[in-house]
Parts: sequence; structure tokens; C-alpha cells
Amino acid sequence: MQNSLVETLIGAIVVVVAGVFLFYGYSTAGIHNTGGYVVTAEFDRVDGLANGSDVRMSGIKVGTVVSQKLDQETYKAVLAIDLDSNVKIPDDSSAKITSESLLGGNYVSIAPGGSETPLENGSEIMFTQGSVDLMSLIGQAVFSTSGGEKKSDN
Repeated sequence: MQNSLVETLIGAIVVVVAGVFLFYGYSTAGIHNTGGYVVTAEFDRVDGLANGSDVRMSGIKVGTVVSQKLDQETYKAVLAIDLDSNVKIPDDSSAKITSESLLGGNYVSIAPGGSETPLENGSEIMFTQGSVDLMSLIGQAVFSTSGGEKKSDN
């Protein structure tokens, strides 16, 4: 009888510790809604970008990617981006998908425009640039045949 009481107590402690880890992971991951405003942006490619990916301006995190979907008419990727309510981004700003490093993940980088009118909830970032396929670029550099021909003097 005493063994089952000890096992029950140890099981309860394990459940409580797991709950603390889950709460800590959720609160530090930054993937919950920040209470800001949501804007959309269309990209031709979003390779390596996932829900919860950072949105940065000047290298500082200002938001999070909250959803991705495919536009059935244009076949472009449409991202919903949750931006911090304290950051007012001009409506002529541009967004591009940038790689953290050669081995790192991707994030959305926003370059502010010069307009006085800020983006509002439900607005769209009009100027976008999709991700670059690094493997294609490396393949083109390795297999390029530039400058191998000789000119004749005729």
C-alpha cells in the first residue's frame, strides 16, 4: 500500500514539473498573440519560413508570422504577420524573406518606407521579395560556363 502512495506522489511531481516546463516554453517562445495588429503580405516564395518565425526591423524583433496560406488565384504565399502595437510601420514599407545564416532559419525583414501613414490592422504590405533558393544559386555558380571561349582574330 505504501509503494502505491510513493508512486502516486512521484507521478504527481513529474506532472507538475512537466507543466512548469510547458508554461516556461510557451511564455519564452514568443509565438502567442502579442495583442498587436495583423497585416498581410504576398510572397512568391517562403521557403524555410514557419508559423512563429520572427519579423524584424533593423534586426529587432517587431512581430511574428501567425499564418501562411496559398492564394488559389495567383499561387502566391500569403502571410499573416502579427506586429507589436508599439511599432508603427509606414504603409509604403517593404518586406523580404531573409536568411539568418547559411545554416540558419529564415525570417521576415521589414524595411520602413517614408510615408506618414502607418499600417493598420488588416492592411497589406505591398512591396515584397520572396526567399532566395541558395541551392540553385550555388548550382549556377558551380556549373556556370562563363569566359571559356576564345575569340578569333579573323
